[in-house]
Amino acid sequence: MRKNILIILLAGLCQLSCQQEKKKVEKPNIIFLYTDDQSFKAVHALGNSEIITPAMDRLVDEGTTFTHAYNMGGWNGAICLASRAMMISGRSVWRAQQISHNYSKDEDLDKTWPRLMQTQGYETYMTGKWHVQAKPDKIFNHVGHVLRGMPFDTPEGYNRPQNENDTLWKPWKKEFGGYWKGGKHWSELVKDDAMSFIDSAAQKQSPFFMYIAFNAPHDPRQSPKSYVDKYNLDNIAVPESYMPLYPYAETMGAGRNLRDEKLAPFPRTEYAVKVNRQEYYALTTHLDDQIRDILEALEKRGLKENTYIFFTSDHGLAVGEHGLMGKQNMYDHSMRVPLMVVGPDIPKGNKVGTDVYLQDVMASALELAGVDKPDYITFNSLLGLAKGIKTKSQYQAVYGTYEKGSQRMIRKDNYKLIVYPKSEQILLYDLKNDPKELHDIASNKENAGKLKSLFGDLIKLQQEMSDQLDLKPLYAKL
Repeated sequence: MRKNILIILLAGLCQLSCQQEKKKVEKPNIIFLYTDDQSFKAVHALGNSEIITPAMDRLVDEGTTFTHAYNMGGWNGAICLASRAMMISGRSVWRAQQISHNYSKDEDLDKTWPRLMQTQGYETYMTGKWHVQAKPDKIFNHVGHVLRGMPFDTPEGYNRPQNENDTLWKPWKKEFGGYWKGGKHWSELVKDDAMSFIDSAAQKQSPFFMYIAFNAPHDPRQSPKSYVDKYNLDNIAVPESYMPLYPYAETMGAGRNLRDEKLAPFPRTEYAVKVNRQEYYALTTHLDDQIRDILEALEKRGLKENTYIFFTSDHGLAVGEHGLMGKQNMYDHSMRVPLMVVGPDIPKGNKVGTDVYLQDVMASALELAGVDKPDYITFNSLLGLAKGIKTKSQYQAVYGTYEKGSQRMIRKDNYKLIVYPKSEQILLYDLKNDPKELHDIASNKENAGKLKSLFGDLIKLQQEMSDQLDLKPLYAKL
């Protein structure tokens, strides 16, 4: 009898040990898909009937979409630099700028996102656009192609098209370099890297974290001819916010000398805007096909059931809205991005309208990996909101900035306040009744109280963000 009891106990202990080992091995894999310059409007399933994005639509169908995800902005024209520094460090914009100086000296690297994942046994991998001060091979276990901030461009890609007869530039002409430099389109290069790592990861027991960063759909807007042919120019709409020139472009730091704004002629024409949007859509659809291949590789290798996928972009893009071409502004088309989460216990086809920051992805991955979030990380996990456990935003308001003194923004309670300090211009939008931000209501007397209240909240938010710009003198004039 005693012998039988001993055998049962040993068997139980063995089973428990095996279960614990299995649990240890089966930590979820995490894939982060990161695009560049993709507005929240550039996904078919999120309301844009013009664009073709079946793979992104699939992510919307298979997971939870955060419909109001924002970037904080940036400290210079390369908004992607600040956005990616925030993502890797977990810090808000001005603190991310400070820590970036340390990264360039190989300091504080243990506090980066991939290093934190490694503390829980994750194999970490990166391929694609980097544009962060830390060297990727110093913080990731494995690194594929490391691509520059934007593809090498040529003068032919700017100030165009002048008119219907301006046909020198074609997105598929490889002599203009850009995405074609090196022979293979950069989106395909990143896709191939990712699929190769998935193949190797399928042979291992350890969980993996993949940071897959595409340059697309950032300009130069180049893709194979077959993708451009999918979009008939006659079917491309001119944005409702279209205007030939944005009246505050110069004082807000997004004028004629800004690189992004030089892509199309001044003043903007409807034809130039339509062509740029056509090429933007084509490049996005080509990108979508690469994402499709990555998702299929994941399924083929039997990894999808234990993998969480996060998809977002570093910021949006105007592409002709409000007379602007770039992302150096505080309008939603440039600050708001698509953000989808897919995973084993994530509700399917769910949409969450709560205001979040796109960098919340980093904190979400840490939670999944079992990393205790360090105090220095500003951002918060999205998982509670995605699963319906939480319903309220963890942020009182959304903060926006561009350069030290060019623009500031606060979004709160369905209102947006934009400040251009250099010209002392203040704009106010009622986002509930005017989601496309077409009507500035700052001068309406009945909005004076809301204007002052939001401005006061912005100043408080600046303090939280370590923002050194003093807006109190302008606030005093209200």
